[in-house]
Amino acid sequence: MPAVLIVSHGQPSDPQPAAVALAAFAAEVATHLPGRPVASATLAEPAALAQALNLLGPRGVVFPMFMAGGWFTRIHLPAKLRAAGGADWLVLEPFGCNPDLHDLAVDVVTQAIAGHPKPEVLVAAHGSFKTSVPSDIANHLAAKLKSALGLARCEAAFIDQSPQLSHVQGFAPDAICLPFFAAKGSHVTEDIPTALTAAGFTGRVLPPLGLHPQVPALVARAITAAQPVCAVDCRYRA
Repeated sequence: MPAVLIVSHGQPSDPQPAAVALAAFAAEVATHLPGRPVASATLAEPAALAQALNLLGPRGVVFPMFMAGGWFTRIHLPAKLRAAGGADWLVLEPFGCNPDLHDLAVDVVTQAIAGHPKPEVLVAAHGSFKTSVPSDIANHLAAKLKSALGLARCEAAFIDQSPQLSHVQGFAPDAICLPFFAAKGSHVTEDIPTALTAAGFTGRVLPPLGLHPQVPALVARAITAAQPVCAVDCRYRA
């Protein structure tokens, strides 16, 4: 059974907490993959990728705990792997593009809006000022939620591009905000609350989707399915 390496961005300004959290997550995923070596590394730690590959061997599968495809998963991460001696490692589709994750989001929001006569949902995502790929997947999820649940209003807004979270207007006082993030980093604990306060958003903010208890098993299933990233124009699979 091929070894597994779970990779995330991490936090360059303070790499250790994110690395510890990712290692704990990898240990949870490993409980669903008996017999397979599972390790983790963040890109924010300069030597972590090479150290993990030295531990795991010359080939295996990389699961990117990223919320979108694009440059990081299709160009940057493969280049980092080659530089670290991992040219034979297979990079899988990123976490945020998993159809099961989008189905889980529907379940999470279904529970959160119970009892709301005209539910409204804001999907909070990172976005990018360089490419539309991260916003495409967040907008896709917002459209799925709106259609599946018959929401009065559901849209995505972003930290790093327009429409920005700090500029959202007109959400009901009991609206729900779903952070489309893999972990509880500074974007979730600082940037999103600051932006929502600036926008006058008074609704309930849910935990980031990546912290849901079902996520380790979901990631293990994705690793078992081993769907590699597409070379061109495969922005999401949901």
